[in-house]
Amino acid sequence: MTRSAHLNELGEFLRTRRAELSPRAVGLPDTGGPRRVKGLRREEVAQLTAISTDYYTRLEQGRIQGSGPVLSMLAQVLHLDDDQRDYLFELAGKDRARPRRRLTQKVQPQLQRLLDDLTTTPALVMGRRMDILAWNSPAAALVTDFSAVPEKKRNYTRILFTDPAMRSLYTDWEYVARTAVAQLRMAAAKYPDDSRLASLVGELSVQDPHFRQWWAAHHVEARTVGTKTLHHPVAGLLTLDWDTLTASTDPDQQLVVWTAEPASPSHDGLRILSSWAADRRLPASDPAA
Repeated sequence: MTRSAHLNELGEFLRTRRAELSPRAVGLPDTGGPRRVKGLRREEVAQLTAISTDYYTRLEQGRIQGSGPVLSMLAQVLHLDDDQRDYLFELAGKDRARPRRRLTQKVQPQLQRLLDDLTTTPALVMGRRMDILAWNSPAAALVTDFSAVPEKKRNYTRILFTDPAMRSLYTDWEYVARTAVAQLRMAAAKYPDDSRLASLVGELSVQDPHFRQWWAAHHVEARTVGTKTLHHPVAGLLTLDWDTLTASTDPDQQLVVWTAEPASPSHDGLRILSSWAADRRLPASDPAA
């Protein structure tokens, strides 16, 4: 993505966020009369940010980056959460280094050792664009046999949208998929020159109208912790907490682990799943690959 395209993305993000806020939400009087635009007007955002309407218009048109103080004020005015604020500053970054060719990621040895030790707990390692870098056999049993997916297509978001089994595996597939799109958009801001990421977004936008719609909504979210409910064909209904561990040797790699409350039906389900995976000999990732 070029600098110009990045600024256009900044403008689109501001327009989207502005459209989601009512005058009442930001403390402005609401006369109740008809409004020509959805949400706030440009001049209202400019007024609340203490900048000129012309300055704000140029931001939305992708003609300027905006200063740090202005961006901070906009984050407050538009009620951005921490992830959205980080995204705003990523898009408006002024000291971005010259794009470099990114080497193919390989799972960090420390994370691979952790995966090998987690014999009854599903876990996998995600890379910079939500690529699946490594996994253990319980993760293959829980989600899908990742070894059967070609390496270049072994991406969590792509699997969510292209594998029909995912829509029945996750009881709330739409929420899971929306979250994945928001996390992918965070990655797009961090790596604006990643051609593989851009290709992935283009591919999914063409193939899936839901992805296209949710990508255009500009929601962003960091990958941290959460809970997912799955209806597994072998283990039954599972409510699992997931958490992430970031590798200090490569912050672009995260170990994602699914666990269940001890003595709960979901905990028993994971034990059943691990035994089933062992019987089926579902392959974990090959660290030498």
